[in-house]
Amino acid sequence: MSLHDDAVLVLKAYEDQPELRQDYLDHLSAHPDGMWKACEAGHLTASALVIDPERGRVLLTLHKKLNMWLQMGGHCEPGDATVAAAALREAEEESGVGGLTLLAGGPVRLDRHPIPAPCHWHLDVQYAALAPAGAVEAISDESLDLRWFAYDEVADVADTSVVNLVEATRSRL
Repeated sequence: MSLHDDAVLVLKAYEDQPELRQDYLDHLSAHPDGMWKACEAGHLTASALVIDPERGRVLLTLHKKLNMWLQMGGHCEPGDATVAAAALREAEEESGVGGLTLLAGGPVRLDRHPIPAPCHWHLDVQYAALAPAGAVEAISDESLDLRWFAYDEVADVADTSVVNLVEATRSRL
């Protein structure tokens, strides 16, 4: 099965945000290359919020290009077998934390946001990744900083998309 086919199946199974979900499915139907950065009409990305429920905190990265506190994530790559695998790969690469496991139940949220030309949109499929006990983070070259934030601190440092992801993740826990 192709990554494109996997994304369609994942989105069809996702039960929240019906209008946005349908926009994602319509995009993939219209754009066979809609999984890849080269698709200038927009492309799917995969991300994961790294969460430590035992300590009531999440790990955010200060994105190098955007200078914003965000969850880990990015573009799908040809070696990614599934959207979930892409999200997990991105989370491990950007956090430096090994042994992450995705929260069961598929994506937690979808978030479509504009990006600079030549592409126009990121259609992000957002998962949550559980950090193992004693997880130690390590800054990647894509990040200016990496920091754990208590749930109630996120709204002070991140935008509404991250706040909504934290809330949706906590409700799923």
